[in-house]
Amino acid sequence: MPMEKLVKGIHTFQQGFFSKHRELFEALAETGQKPETLFITCSDSRVDPNLITGSPPGDLFIVRNVGNVVPTADLPGGTAAAIEYAVEVLQVENIIICGHTQCGAMNAILNPETMENLPFVRKWLTQTTRVREILARGYGHLSAEARVTAAVEENVLAQLENLRDYPFVARRLEAGTLHVNGWVFDISSGAVFDYEPEEGEFKAIRAQ
Repeated sequence: MPMEKLVKGIHTFQQGFFSKHRELFEALAETGQKPETLFITCSDSRVDPNLITGSPPGDLFIVRNVGNVVPTADLPGGTAAAIEYAVEVLQVENIIICGHTQCGAMNAILNPETMENLPFVRKWLTQTTRVREILARGYGHLSAEARVTAAVEENVLAQLENLRDYPFVARRLEAGTLHVNGWVFDISSGAVFDYEPEEGEFKAIRAQ
């Protein structure tokens, strides 16, 4: 049973990772969180920010939603509130927006008929209509699979634009106290690609 699996996992965590890192958790409980990075990514169960980046508890302030969307600054909600808290209160130094291959949300914006019985998903993804327009203008020659990948990349760039429109983000970017990056995680290969503005493309992140 799925619940039994989760309960077993809790015991494994408590007896394994937690017991080996008890001092870390005690410190986190005593001093509170001081994450360095706000990590905005998709709700997709195959994307695990801590696993991908090798980050221990306390390093990442994670926001997850369908399609790793950053709502426009005039649309309040849970994601906008989390971004504001991370930037204004936690004073994170980095923000990463991370999309991923085989994204169901991107497939949905390219094939709106798949959302006919999903009114909440359809309303949420209205924040990505710009991506559909970009794909229609410049990517019609690609195969269906390649178009989804292109949508993933264009969506990350569109969400970065939305992010920069938040006044508190813009102020810290101008001051040089905040840095933003757009990533794409390739599920099948484990590779992570970072957008390089100077070259106008996503480049694989290599080991240092």
